[in-house]
Amino acid sequence: MNHPVFSQKERNIIILLIVIALGLILLYATRGIYGAFLGTLVMYTLFRKLNIFLIEQWRWPKPLSAVIIILASIFIIVLPFFGIGSMLVKKAMQLQQDPAWINQMIDAINDFAGDKLGKPDLVKEQIEASAAFFGTLLTSVLGGAANVFIEITVMYFILYFLFVNYRGFERGVIHYMPFDEQQASVFGTELKNITYSNIVGQTVIAIVQGGCLALGFWIFGVRDALFWGVICAILSFVPLLGPPLIFVPAALILLSQGQTWQAVGLLVWGFGLVINIDNVLRFIINKKVGDIHPLITVVGVIIGLPLFGIMGLVYGPLLLAYFLIAVKVYKTNKRLSLRKAQLEDRQ
Repeated sequence: MNHPVFSQKERNIIILLIVIALGLILLYATRGIYGAFLGTLVMYTLFRKLNIFLIEQWRWPKPLSAVIIILASIFIIVLPFFGIGSMLVKKAMQLQQDPAWINQMIDAINDFAGDKLGKPDLVKEQIEASAAFFGTLLTSVLGGAANVFIEITVMYFILYFLFVNYRGFERGVIHYMPFDEQQASVFGTELKNITYSNIVGQTVIAIVQGGCLALGFWIFGVRDALFWGVICAILSFVPLLGPPLIFVPAALILLSQGQTWQAVGLLVWGFGLVINIDNVLRFIINKKVGDIHPLITVVGVIIGLPLFGIMGLVYGPLLLAYFLIAVKVYKTNKRLSLRKAQLEDRQ
């Protein structure tokens, strides 16, 4: 009788190595659509309760519920993003075709800086200092935008099957997670709260801040108030730092044009209302839903933009928050294991 070449233990090790190797190949092959996987997790978390309600309370067929939710999310989330993107592209094309007013503003600021601050090339210096950074950032954002359609298609394809087979999906996740049921429940709750806080809460903050700044621009006579309100809403995903990048330069432009009271009024409006709206709404959202520290948001945005393009404003902070939740659960699990081992030693 021939003896097997490998023992059972050696076979298990070889199979494990094969699984790891194939997993690494799959990770490498799907590296361009990581945003789709993260987007699927976010969308499932946001619409999970609605899907369960439609299926279990209203007795809708599972495929119908999935299709209706996907269509609703496209109209609520995806189409507005495409509308904003289209507006930004048109504005960029207008600026490229007619850059005269930008040059006039730069000259006005330089004249003001030369008279008041003794730095006639203030704008030129700042542009040269930041050109390399923003050039790299813009390249990554546009590169991510080119991949958005593929990611959205993959995201909704996966999301449909998760909604249809939501019970099997959740049982499988719980089964393969290295936590007991209680810790898995805690992990799921924190995951949901962080997702709601970052997506729903931050979106509300962005809309309110963008609307307030657009209103302020209109009151104090800054041109293209709606456009700059949209830009402010996008930058509002970076807490505290985003809106001043819009209204402070606008106030300097007004000041350089001799509109002193409008410039002062805009600065008071920005720092007194727009910034404080962020603080108040973030405090309310943190108490109602979940708490994301502003530092996590800022670092997450820095991480997310090169990885996911423009969607990194959302995905970056979420990814960092999910990592911190996993570390927290790991520490809890380790603490429980040590306590259990101490009790066994005493016995």
